[in-house]
Amino acid sequence: MWRATAKGSSWRKSWACCWRFRSSEDTGHDEFASDTIWQMKRRAFLETFVGLGAAVASLVWPASALDRDEKPPCAAPPFPHVEGLTHQVAEFVQKTQYPDLPPDVVELGKKSILDGLGLALAGSKAENGKLFREYIGTWGLPPRGATVMGTALKLPLRFAAFANGLAIHVEDFDDTQLAVAKDRQYGLLVHPTVPVLPAALAVGETILCGGKDLMLAYHLGVEVECKIAESISPRHYEDGFHSTGTCGVFGGAAAAAKLRGFDAARIARAFGIAASQAAGLRENFGTMMKSFHAGHAAETGVFSTDLASLGWTAADQILEANRGFFHAAGGSYDPAVMLRLGQPWTFATPGISIKPFPCGSLTHPAMTEMQRLIRNDKITASDVALVEVGTNRNLPNTLIHHQPKDNLQAKFSMEFSMAILLIDGKAGLSQFTDAVVNRQDVQEMMRRVRFYIDPEAEAAGYDKMTSILKIHLKDGRIIAGRADFGKGSPANPMSYDEVAEKFQGCADYAGWPPVKAVKIIAMVKDLESVQDIRTLTALCSS
Repeated sequence: MWRATAKGSSWRKSWACCWRFRSSEDTGHDEFASDTIWQMKRRAFLETFVGLGAAVASLVWPASALDRDEKPPCAAPPFPHVEGLTHQVAEFVQKTQYPDLPPDVVELGKKSILDGLGLALAGSKAENGKLFREYIGTWGLPPRGATVMGTALKLPLRFAAFANGLAIHVEDFDDTQLAVAKDRQYGLLVHPTVPVLPAALAVGETILCGGKDLMLAYHLGVEVECKIAESISPRHYEDGFHSTGTCGVFGGAAAAAKLRGFDAARIARAFGIAASQAAGLRENFGTMMKSFHAGHAAETGVFSTDLASLGWTAADQILEANRGFFHAAGGSYDPAVMLRLGQPWTFATPGISIKPFPCGSLTHPAMTEMQRLIRNDKITASDVALVEVGTNRNLPNTLIHHQPKDNLQAKFSMEFSMAILLIDGKAGLSQFTDAVVNRQDVQEMMRRVRFYIDPEAEAAGYDKMTSILKIHLKDGRIIAGRADFGKGSPANPMSYDEVAEKFQGCADYAGWPPVKAVKIIAMVKDLESVQDIRTLTALCSS
């Protein structure tokens, strides 16, 4: 038996599938199969697709060509082979120590850690968190393990990591990775803190680690997942994978493995275990499953190191192998990115963006600019006839809810984001509720927002989220604005005090005791001096 397979993203896009030929020696008859037309007889296939016979015939190569390993004329570039890549990443995690972290990177990390803790408190009030705690309550588990933020509950490490990851991401208010290359979509890489911090906190609570240990593990996890997300072919995200869920598992595993003192071989094994659990599909955006992806990534990081510590086996070349993560999940990758771990650190360049609004980061440049225009020109909703928002093509590919009916859909709606700022003048946690989304004035205003692909924004490149606004007023005036980045990005960063203000808002939303909130803000600011992180997690427990 022999089988020929046409590979490559351009080939796939031309045919929308990957054709295979089986000889009669294998099946008893000739047949063509694809992902969409399975086991269709050759005659029926040719009758259905008139005019494609010659193209189909070109896929049946002579055995001599197969013996020479020749590729079809439209094959993708060869998959890069870098032997020992997974082990190099594992060695980076093993060998890096706290003094290796640049001081500016440490300080930037503190802001994201504080941000994550505030979101864990706010997210503990979300419906899916309640559903998970209800589910886990049926197990009859003893009340011990790691802290579930915002509650009195303690759970086994992996489940505490899941619960806290779920909470941090549920409002879509957590930080985002920036892109370096112009073919990478800014904002569409990973949410760096959520797969890593819950895993590090869960493991750190049980090994009695200090603040420096926690920050080292956190930074290593963020660096590994961000470089993997930056390296993998953009097709990974474009074709439907949610990078926070897929690439995030490596970040959670790196952090947990560092805290557990793994050597490079065991870290690589943990990566192999994590890779087979990497999951998350963007079709689930706007539902409870999006935050599930993040929680699952954090849980996977802990669980993978649990298994690795027992001697569980896995492939030790899981990133670079022909059947490994980069090939299977993306088709290709840029190995040069992976060889730049810590050179520079992602937190330093290109940076991490902290969100000012609890919704998809792709809306934030437009929202930041809309707030500025409303303030400067004293615009009210009653003044507005039409709002036009032009962006590159990747934004509508994610902001898919044009007339949302609940708060989760609203987080992926440019129309809601513009409408709520015009009507309420703000867009915080209290605005992203089912009741507000379905208000008659909000629904009506959303119909006055035109969201489209603008050639100017498209030409600016996908490493930006260029948003071009035109507000048509009823008196005939047009007020225009443009933004490439939103508030909280490195181009317009939040100070520690501004992040603390956001944290305080999350704590208030959760009904958290003000005295505890103030202590958390102060403790994270001086995290390197904390001797036992249980003093921090205790402040996050009721």
